[in-house]
Amino acid sequence: MGKVSAYLRLTLLLALLSGILMAIGFYIAGTSGLLFALMISLLINFFSYYYSDKIILAMYNAKEFEDAEINYIVEELARKAGIPKPKVYIVDSMQPNAFATGRDPEHSAVCVTSGLLQLLDVDEIEGVLSHEISHIKNRDILVSTIAASLASAISFLADMLFWSTVFEGNDRDAEVGILGYLVGIILAPLAATLIQLAISRSREFLADETGAKICGKPLALASALKKISEYAKSIPMNKGSPSTAHMWIVNPFSSGFLSKLFSTHPPVEERIERLEKLAKENGTDLKEIN
Repeated sequence: MGKVSAYLRLTLLLALLSGILMAIGFYIAGTSGLLFALMISLLINFFSYYYSDKIILAMYNAKEFEDAEINYIVEELARKAGIPKPKVYIVDSMQPNAFATGRDPEHSAVCVTSGLLQLLDVDEIEGVLSHEISHIKNRDILVSTIAASLASAISFLADMLFWSTVFEGNDRDAEVGILGYLVGIILAPLAATLIQLAISRSREFLADETGAKICGKPLALASALKKISEYAKSIPMNKGSPSTAHMWIVNPFSSGFLSKLFSTHPPVEERIERLEKLAKENGTDLKEIN
């Protein structure tokens, strides 16, 4: 039931994003503007879908990881999840963290940091890897790519609307009203961002739940989340970009008030609470969270 609810929520949020995109396109140039907006979105989606994995792995200078134990864990978790074994990569960073990437289960990869392997125990590492494999199983890379692309297209059209206002002058303002511009230039991109963040957070909850069920160790995953969150505050990520924060299991970059307000991840405390509840319901995983 929880997974059905998550899919319904996702469908609604993506529909809202698409609606905002088409509304701005129609507002700018009628039907032709609407079609132009869709074309932009499709082009961005296509590029992101096929090349985002190569871009992010290169951004973090990730190397393919041949460690037998980690590859065996990934292979077993993938078998339980019913997907092909993803490639395994490693990033040289002392901050413990991990992410998944790839356009579909047949072209996927999981990436861990060197710090994750040094600072977490085997059960916690398995929990983290199971979470990332769940992202692949649930096709969250595709979902997040579509959401981000739609939000980017909305921002692009909002910029077009802004500059058309600048160059067309007050006659245009008088014709359609300042309220319409405020909606198109400010509120629409803000709404798109908030919807994108809501999608990202809901997929993190789903990956926690699916991952815990795949590995059968919800408290090990909860313990890993607690450790990673604490280490992220004291060990900064020394490469990459905050624009990729949504891909990691925990935001790897320092977070101030605004970044917390617009966070791509739900609060770690809430994620841990849900995992503890899942462990209690299923009577699994006796690992204590210190």
